[in-house]
Amino acid sequence: MNTSTQRTDWKLAIGLIVLGVVARLLPHPPNVTPFVGLALFAGARIMGGWSVALPVAAIVVSDLIIGLHDVVAFTWLGVALVAMLGWRLQIERSTRRVAAMSVAASTLFFIVSNFGVWLMGEGGTMYAKTLTGLVSCYVAALPFYRNALVGDLVYTLAVFALYDYCLDRSLSRSVVRVPADHRSHAGRG
Repeated sequence: MNTSTQRTDWKLAIGLIVLGVVARLLPHPPNVTPFVGLALFAGARIMGGWSVALPVAAIVVSDLIIGLHDVVAFTWLGVALVAMLGWRLQIERSTRRVAAMSVAASTLFFIVSNFGVWLMGEGGTMYAKTLTGLVSCYVAALPFYRNALVGDLVYTLAVFALYDYCLDRSLSRSVVRVPADHRSHAGRG
């Protein structure tokens, strides 16, 4: 990957992460935010530790603005794990694979964040610390999971499609066009 493409990757990646913070601050249905899609995207498109750090930083910033709660460590952990799941999209990124990873990411986030609700919700008093309490917590969260599943799928597909569209446009503008009468001499220095 050349330096120009890397620069484009960073600009678009950071722009999409900022978009995620802004979108989370706007009114939205419960559990319908772009963070799972953005974390998957970051894992797929940003190399190294930044792929986890950027989406986690974005959700931390938005939580600081919205307000902290008992389960924030679990939501942050969920976003970090989703970004790591996105690493699996670095090699192969078909629409079907991105959609499947979105469902897996929604499920992973649901499991982690609702485990946090069971363990820490309302100071740890929301659910009994038993298997029955854990099951009750997950059952009570199912309507939120449905919302998250649909929202995550839409946001994930939109983020990847928007990125690919912008990258294609950027690359098509940077292609040097060789006039027809000079093509036979190209590369013969």
